[in-house]
Amino acid sequence: MDLTEITSPSFIKKLNKNQIAELAEDIREFLIEKLSVTGGHIGPNLGVVELTIMLHRLFDSPTDKILWDVGHQAYVHKILTGRASEFDSLRQFKGLCGFPKMNESEHDVWETGHSSTSLSAAMGMAAARDVKGDTNYVIPVIGDGALTGGMALEALNHIGHKKTNMIVILNDNEMSIAPNVGALHTILGKLRTAGKYNNAKDELEYILKKIPAVGGKVAAAAERVKDSLKYLLVSGIFFEELGFTYLGPVDGHDINELERQLQYAKKMDGPVLLHVITKKGKGYSPAEEDKIGTWHGTGPYKIETGDFVKSASVAPSWSGLVAETVRTIARDDRRVVAITPAMPVGSKLESFATEFPDRFFDVGIAEQHATTMAAGLATQGMKPFLAIYSTFLQRAYDQMLHDVARQNLNVFIGIDRAGLVGADGETHQGVFDIAFLRHMPNLVIMMPKDENEGQHMVKTAIDYDGGPIAMRYPRGNGLGVKMDKTLQAIPIGSWEVLRAGDDAAILTFGTTIPMALQAAETLAAVGIHVRVINARFIKPLDNQMLDQLFATGIPIMTVEEAVLAGGFGSAVIEYAHDTGKKDIPIRRMGIPDQFIEHGNVDELLAEIGMTAGHLVDNMQTFIKEVAVEREQV
Repeated sequence: MDLTEITSPSFIKKLNKNQIAELAEDIREFLIEKLSVTGGHIGPNLGVVELTIMLHRLFDSPTDKILWDVGHQAYVHKILTGRASEFDSLRQFKGLCGFPKMNESEHDVWETGHSSTSLSAAMGMAAARDVKGDTNYVIPVIGDGALTGGMALEALNHIGHKKTNMIVILNDNEMSIAPNVGALHTILGKLRTAGKYNNAKDELEYILKKIPAVGGKVAAAAERVKDSLKYLLVSGIFFEELGFTYLGPVDGHDINELERQLQYAKKMDGPVLLHVITKKGKGYSPAEEDKIGTWHGTGPYKIETGDFVKSASVAPSWSGLVAETVRTIARDDRRVVAITPAMPVGSKLESFATEFPDRFFDVGIAEQHATTMAAGLATQGMKPFLAIYSTFLQRAYDQMLHDVARQNLNVFIGIDRAGLVGADGETHQGVFDIAFLRHMPNLVIMMPKDENEGQHMVKTAIDYDGGPIAMRYPRGNGLGVKMDKTLQAIPIGSWEVLRAGDDAAILTFGTTIPMALQAAETLAAVGIHVRVINARFIKPLDNQMLDQLFATGIPIMTVEEAVLAGGFGSAVIEYAHDTGKKDIPIRRMGIPDQFIEHGNVDELLAEIGMTAGHLVDNMQTFIKEVAVEREQV
């Protein structure tokens, strides 16, 4: 069928089983074709086609609330709720969001880009339903990997305790982004092989009901037989002990079995967990055969071969550069260990894990645990490298403050995907870390101007024994600069002048340095000579260089690909205030007080006024205003 003609999921209720199978095939072909051009989360979505169809067949969205944990498996949901015609713009500037988005559709009842949130949100929605006296269903869909997140376990505990009416769909594909790890994953593995416990339990209950009611002893014995069967057939009975009725496991690609089990779940009181086994990448062999998470989310690819359309850049990726530098140093420094919260592929730590399996720890989707584990390692003289995306470090704020910084422990935090990341949008933009880390005592924060300085910063971080140290680095590839063969530590808190100038100064770091240099070149052509300073240490500031700069009295512009509120520019203004230099003209450029949506990074920067052209205009206006003010004095 023409998927672009779908306006509402209600049509699914009228389809027969053969038509549903055809719809599933059409959706897979559509996704494979469209995502080969735009890229996106193809593996997760191919795996939930039948499940999503059956949820919309048996429930009435948006009255019934279907929540997608993480949200990267919601493409099928978007197609069935009338957005197929927008898929050419998926994850593009001003186009269709890659995650659920309330302003796109009334069927998107929960927005998310981080894992393990759906159960808590579902509990809130169910509680509101009960307070209002409504009777709608609440159906969160959560992956097996997301269950390792502490927030999900907290929610399970509360839902089970309150006996809240809810149908939790456990989408079990044995992977999150990379293969899942941990004891909970082992429990689910046992459940997968345990068979259909609930069928056997129903048969036994039917037999027990035939037993004459001849006293409490018989009834008690009957219950013990039921419990024994449960323990026999379901190793662990994890969810039932939490207060859930456990159904499954069920084949997530068998529409008849899905319908039977979902109908059964609808009739039950209290929380139900339906364990659905799906195949990530179902229907496209390159994605189906993926064992390490490469096809979780991709850029464009060639449908016929599965080959990715790679960028022309020959420079190393930032993640790869940092991970490989850590690995090189680790060969001579046995203190060095690496930790990742379920991102060994994204953080390019596979080679480290292969070479040093006893010094590599993938803790699953558990950022808080990863951070405090790093602190524990540091107390024992180790040098932990915690590789974590900026957007996910937000989840470990308290652990950074309470466990790492407060105890002044030698943890090296690699803040990957710092700055704007583009297509994943507002939930993933790495623009908040400076603001939420800068006020932490004992913490050093730095960001390199290029990959050569980046490798030296890794050396700096591992050599540093003065407490925690964080290095920010962006998504994508470096600049292709010449790399030094010998690693050298950079003096903590030291900046460098990249271009001389006495009319004004630009203080910046990382990804915005090329912008600053380009703007300075343009300004020089009209007789304005701007000093460009690589403020590579965001904390501590280079106070000596700032004092020298303040002494000149020239206008200062700070530029950062991070939020302005509480950011680097704020630190410079604070220092000027605290040292009695309140009259120094300082202005800031950075991310305004808003969430930045998805799109190409250059397009996003242009929209918020952060290009070389904007910087030129701002500097010219700034310099003129300062000159006028001084003439008036």
